[in-house]
Amino acid sequence: MEASHVEKHKNLTILSVISNFVIVVLKLIIGFLTGSVAVISEGIHSSMDLFASVITFFSLRISGRPADEDHPYGHGKAENIAGTIETLLIFVAGIWIITESIDKFFNPHEIRLPMLGIGVMVLGALINFIVSRIIKRAADKANSVAMKSNALHLYTDVFTSLGIAFSLLLVHLTGWLFLDPIIAILTAIYIMYEAFKLLKESFPPLMDQRLSRKEEAEIKRIIMAHQAEFIEFHDFRSRRAGAEEYIDFHLVVPSEMTIETAHALCNEIEKEIYDFYSKAQVLIHLEPEEERIYS
Repeated sequence: MEASHVEKHKNLTILSVISNFVIVVLKLIIGFLTGSVAVISEGIHSSMDLFASVITFFSLRISGRPADEDHPYGHGKAENIAGTIETLLIFVAGIWIITESIDKFFNPHEIRLPMLGIGVMVLGALINFIVSRIIKRAADKANSVAMKSNALHLYTDVFTSLGIAFSLLLVHLTGWLFLDPIIAILTAIYIMYEAFKLLKESFPPLMDQRLSRKEEAEIKRIIMAHQAEFIEFHDFRSRRAGAEEYIDFHLVVPSEMTIETAHALCNEIEKEIYDFYSKAQVLIHLEPEEERIYS
């Protein structure tokens, strides 16, 4: 990952850490003051976001390190590790929320100062919406799975906070205390569902899963655009680590083609792939036609 990419997004992650810290403190204090399990669960959820933001901060620093003797392919997978850990933390938070909510459903308690809880939930939703949109734009541009995960944490907080604010208002107007744990359970199910979707994006690269069929088809289209200059290509492989893609294949060229011409062809193919994936690492193994015939 480029140094400028790291420095720019490290500052955004610091913003996420600060905003999350303020929100966590407010939600937990108000949650215990009001006695609302939904508000407390949302505070726990936000504390997971805080921890996730810290993980993202350090993962970006690690993934931004250049390749070295022990890590010749760089440190890009640090982002995938961070994204996977963050999603697992969401699952843990979701299970905790459901457990506490079931207990509150069968043992309801009066909610005190509901309007105070509503105010904090709305304020937290507003802050998280602004910060999540800023980070999401940067994450999409950089194709950073760790930052996408961080943005998702914050964005789900927007809906869960507003949902809990609405449930507090209903409890205040109707006196139906069972609404508080029910909304908390629905909140937990939602965030666990979102976490599962992100897990499918962050975990596969750790196992060197190939790029998507659509992405590979686009890369192969670029290669085939030069079909008049080579015989065939084979042993195509692809994978992703953090924000970088790794692509390699064998290119069979006419035996009479000079090294200079073949090298220029490879450079042209690589350049066009870079236009599609600016951070791609492309390796092309040249094979003369005779080698293919007699191998």
